[in-house]
Amino acid sequence: MDLKRTFKKSFVVLLLAVVVAFSLAHMVPDDSDKSAPPLPEVNDVVQVRQADGSVREVALEEYVVGVVSAEMPVSFSQEALKAQAVASRTYVLSRDLVVDDTTSSQVYEDEAKRREKWKEDFEANEAKIEACVEATKGEVLTYQGQYISALFFSSSNGKTENNEDYFNTVSVPYLRSVDSSWDLEVSSQVYREKSFTKEELNQIFETDDFTLTILSYKESGRVDQVDVSGKTYTGREIREKLGLASSDFDIEQEGNTYIFHTVGYGHGVGMSQYGAQGMAEEGYDYRTILTYYYQGVEIEKLHS
Repeated sequence: MDLKRTFKKSFVVLLLAVVVAFSLAHMVPDDSDKSAPPLPEVNDVVQVRQADGSVREVALEEYVVGVVSAEMPVSFSQEALKAQAVASRTYVLSRDLVVDDTTSSQVYEDEAKRREKWKEDFEANEAKIEACVEATKGEVLTYQGQYISALFFSSSNGKTENNEDYFNTVSVPYLRSVDSSWDLEVSSQVYREKSFTKEELNQIFETDDFTLTILSYKESGRVDQVDVSGKTYTGREIREKLGLASSDFDIEQEGNTYIFHTVGYGHGVGMSQYGAQGMAEEGYDYRTILTYYYQGVEIEKLHS
């Protein structure tokens, strides 16, 4: 009798162990397959929303030509232009091929606008841009198998910015602050200034007696917190309220006028375009440029 009872008890324990093991196997992810999921299927037509609300459909590679021509000077080196092509292609794919044609997404110029802009240099400039896009055809940037948010901007203050330090979002592994000292040498407009009277600033900030004190800075050197007449703002908020070139600024007062001196142009997150040009001038290829500004990414090719 005791032997039977012992056997039954052992059988129950064994059965429970099997059930628990089965349940855990279905709760805990299987790490035996470390391969990333495949890239999503690609529709090769981009839907570009126009200012009048209409939607224009453009073939993907033609769209990339129009973005590179609008977003980067055609005088830049081919390796910088190739880097821009891959970043722009990735950007639109990460947004499911639906964008507008402004800086809210990426600026896009159709062939008519390119002809108007370049005039007699159209053929040569068009051939240069097309060659750079063709050389990178179908190439995209991925992180863990997914398209990255390939943010880019014009020029930095010597360093790019961590994404969370400007956009106040969750930290993204591939959008880390890196040195970009090339910008300070390559860009002729890296230092800018913008002036306001005290009356203008009183109106903008809705105060009677404008005062401004910078309270703290980011590690990148950009402004973090600012006190304006007793109210705290972020450097980004000041930049956007005043239309400043960047959030790296200091203020000089001359009588009733406040002069804001800025370094760099843009939000500072992702690839610096003038930094890419500086790297290209030093002999770096577009792949090196991209993997420098977007940390830990892969360069993959879409299926045709």
